[in-house]
Amino acid sequence: MSRKVDIAIIGAGPGGIFAAYELMKKDPSKKVVVFDSGYALEKRHCPIDGKKIKSCISCKVCSIMNGFGGAGAFSDGKYNITNDFGGTLYQYIGREEATNLMYYVDEINMSHGGEGTTLYSTAGTSLKKVCMQNKLQLLEASVRHLGTDKNYVVLQHLYDELKDLVEFRFETKVDRVEDLAPGYRLTFGEESLECDTCIISVGRSGSKWMETICNDLNIQTMSNRVDIGVRVEIPAEIFSHITDELYEGKIVYRTEKFEDLVRTFCMNPKGIVVNENTNGIITVNGHSFEDDSRKTNNTNFALLVSKHFSEPFKDSNGYGESIARLSNMLGGGVIVQRFGDLVRGRRSTNKRIEESTVQPTLNATPGDLSLVLPKRILDGIIEMIYALDKIAPGTANDDTLLYGVEVKFYNMSVALDEHLETNHKGLYVIGDGSGVTHSLSHASASGVYVARKIVEA
Repeated sequence: MSRKVDIAIIGAGPGGIFAAYELMKKDPSKKVVVFDSGYALEKRHCPIDGKKIKSCISCKVCSIMNGFGGAGAFSDGKYNITNDFGGTLYQYIGREEATNLMYYVDEINMSHGGEGTTLYSTAGTSLKKVCMQNKLQLLEASVRHLGTDKNYVVLQHLYDELKDLVEFRFETKVDRVEDLAPGYRLTFGEESLECDTCIISVGRSGSKWMETICNDLNIQTMSNRVDIGVRVEIPAEIFSHITDELYEGKIVYRTEKFEDLVRTFCMNPKGIVVNENTNGIITVNGHSFEDDSRKTNNTNFALLVSKHFSEPFKDSNGYGESIARLSNMLGGGVIVQRFGDLVRGRRSTNKRIEESTVQPTLNATPGDLSLVLPKRILDGIIEMIYALDKIAPGTANDDTLLYGVEVKFYNMSVALDEHLETNHKGLYVIGDGSGVTHSLSHASASGVYVARKIVEA
């Protein structure tokens, strides 16, 4: 017979962690099991060392994307406290409740190793006016930057507090979720477990799995968007007047040619560019650190164009994956190109990269991004770089490096009520796997919210 517990959580990313944390705070008598296909935090290690192993070797389970802390464990640890971006949680629970939960998450992070880090804010900044004068929009937010190093410490302290109260099942992929009405049965390999309540928090890397579960349980879904673009790397001084004040400026531009929206994303002052593996596809991302000794001379950020699709096409993630696969085909992984080479219509070479005044922080293959990115997206990115050059002169320099491709996959939106509960009683979907949240702060807040609803029921 299957074991029986009160609550099963699938996914040990931000949503799952904060759901477990709040459940233990509100009702420690609950028997809670957390499943994750990845490893415990101390066992998460990417084999790429830049020396013996210089590129992705497609591990069975990607330690960058899976395990305790989820894809955010080795991110730069930015918690954006805002309803203007990062998800649509406020549409389900209200703006005030969403904001309060994000500040509550921030308090928990501060009490678990994040103390001493800075909470940046766009309030009162003169940059907003400068952006408006140059056809750019600065989005409002408060930003807590933990850094990749401090973020790891916070996660370790949370795990240390939870490990004796919650059962963690790492390296365990849940294959099936069955509705027993009441309760649920989770099957993993030859084993199974029954629970009264199930919380699914599988993140973006679990998008295909989530789609299968929704099909099996007849849960309605709606197609979402995909963000496609590049990661820009420049000397840190060029953006220092922005990053010193705001740390991360979320800036949006509407292109003149197509009226598409292009936005900056995941700004990493004095950070590094890194590989990311999603379902076997190698894309690019960025990290930054709180420790001064680990900082570099470069700042990197993404420039992304959002694409929403209408009928009859529904596979937005498949579209993004096909572009990323083309990059992998041409470059064996991530491609890097000088901005000057791109606008001149020529590919970058090893010699041109070596002679560049901007030294790359990621070992990528020099190439031609115009052979990978659709013209409409590439035109928008080039327009955005020239627009940013007006508020940060030097952004459009020839030696500015562009890495491609960067793709942000969004799970299809799962049909949920105001409690983030599906049409199956006691089955909740939270975090980025729900299509509702797209950030660390929103995902964490959704976990707290659902945990409180379960305890109140």
